[in-house]
Amino acid sequence: MAKVGIFCGTAGGTSMKVAKALVKEFDIDEDDVINMEEDFDDIEQFEDFDILFIGSSTWGQGDVHFSWVDVLLELEDEKPDFSGKTVAFFGAGDSVKHGEHFCSALGKLCDTFSDLGANVVGFVDKEGYSYEHSLAEKDGKLCGLAIDEHNEKGKTKERINNWIESLRTQIPA
Repeated sequence: MAKVGIFCGTAGGTSMKVAKALVKEFDIDEDDVINMEEDFDDIEQFEDFDILFIGSSTWGQGDVHFSWVDVLLELEDEKPDFSGKTVAFFGAGDSVKHGEHFCSALGKLCDTFSDLGANVVGFVDKEGYSYEHSLAEKDGKLCGLAIDEHNEKGKTKERINNWIESLRTQIPA
């Protein structure tokens, strides 16, 4: 059976809300949920898992949560081989106040992990989202689950549920 790990950088708790839904729906051990700020030690932790759920809120000009900054630099420097790993991305953003960078952290994470050979799943139709620009948009879809608790809180539960159902068909058993 595939081993699943969740790596999540969160400030306001929205990304962790998605992580908790993943834990419940995929029966993931709580010890396999890595809060990037508190529990992450080094990039070798990724090696323990076949499936990675990667979460981050988006900050400033489309940046990843600060707990991901050094990790991404280390991944780009060390270039570990992620071929054989399945990865799905999720995160939070503000489509009104930061509509020009809505959930762009997901795009940056996606670029890094896919460049390292990961099989990226969990793309979401951008229909129903409203934003100016996002680095998370790849070939007309968002490269993961984008949540906007500031302006579209009423859509969060349905978006999480729909994403999880789609993941069930895309990740190896």
